[in-house]
Amino acid sequence: MTKQPGGPDAAEPDRPTAGDTAASTATEAAPRAADGALPADDGAAAAGGRDGAGDDSEADDAAADATVGADGSDPTSEAPATASVPAAPVLALLSLVWLAAMLWSTREAIHSAEAGITAISLSAFALPGVISAALVAGAAFALFGVDLLGHRVSDRSTLRFLAATGTGLLIGLAAAVAVNLTYLDTATTNVIAGTTVAAAIIGGAVAGARSAPVVGAVVASALGVLIFVVAFSRARDPLFDLFGAGDTQESLVNAAKWVSRTESLLAGLVAGLLAFAYLAWARRRAARRDPAAPALRWPAYLLAGAGPGLFLLLSEVIIRVGGHTLLDLAGALSEADSVAQTMLGTSRVDNGIWVLFVGALTALIAFGRTLGPSVTEDEPDDEAVAAGAGR
Repeated sequence: MTKQPGGPDAAEPDRPTAGDTAASTATEAAPRAADGALPADDGAAAAGGRDGAGDDSEADDAAADATVGADGSDPTSEAPATASVPAAPVLALLSLVWLAAMLWSTREAIHSAEAGITAISLSAFALPGVISAALVAGAAFALFGVDLLGHRVSDRSTLRFLAATGTGLLIGLAAAVAVNLTYLDTATTNVIAGTTVAAAIIGGAVAGARSAPVVGAVVASALGVLIFVVAFSRARDPLFDLFGAGDTQESLVNAAKWVSRTESLLAGLVAGLLAFAYLAWARRRAARRDPAAPALRWPAYLLAGAGPGLFLLLSEVIIRVGGHTLLDLAGALSEADSVAQTMLGTSRVDNGIWVLFVGALTALIAFGRTLGPSVTEDEPDDEAVAAGAGR
């Protein structure tokens, strides 16, 4: 209520009533809307000081948030999460050269043979080399393609997988076009072309894995194993004599088994050593770029050493699924061809298993030799012991 003139309370100022009028609400809302501060009360001064400090910190946070890109990436960060693949262009080039060499050697073998039965048999014999080369080439070029696209693709699992698979598809299509243009127009041509595309796509999909250095180690060691197997073929005849191959069928079979086991054992050693060397190189390269980057642990070395054997077994699956028509044609030529195809398939599976286990064990042992003795927390260090002795 208002004070009457001449009343006892006329000299006192008006006290605010319990209910705010529209005029007083509008009057109080105006400064609040202007500076964002609450109305003044008994703790206004202290709250105002705290709000001022909070406004400064909020401004700093807003400025920091402004530097973050629209995709959530921080441009001020020094190193991305995904490490690049060492020597990715070199691996891609070498794998392409090897695939071209396998395709050319198969073409020459088919063209030099008589049309029909001999061409089918030679095509079946050459198919495993082409498929394994296409698998490695698809993986190598997929690694190079993803690494070339940058970390906006490599740091995202879905984009990385799609880019890697697409790159493998391109390599497979290029190889299939080369086969159709240069090979004889026979029933085996489409089988070789189709299985080559499938192998390159699967290799690209494998390269879409998150741990790019491990996949790079698998590709490098698998390529080394393929080259070693071809080079080892020149030493098979002396080894046959060394293992007692004679005129009897039994001695030839026994010698062939020992030659195959020797080849698989040496190929596994090559796989494990190359995988370890590649990962050690990748670790040193990553440490130079970012000393705080975490080092790869023993499962990575184990998988990298076993990778070439897994590639060989995967190639055998592709051959038996995609190239079964060609294998059936070659096996139906004669009883001897059927036995030969069965023995070769079994030998390839055994070779893949040997390379898998020997390569994994070799890489793991090589990694273990680089580890120093571990120091437990319960044991005092030398400086603490010396300080205690001095007191």
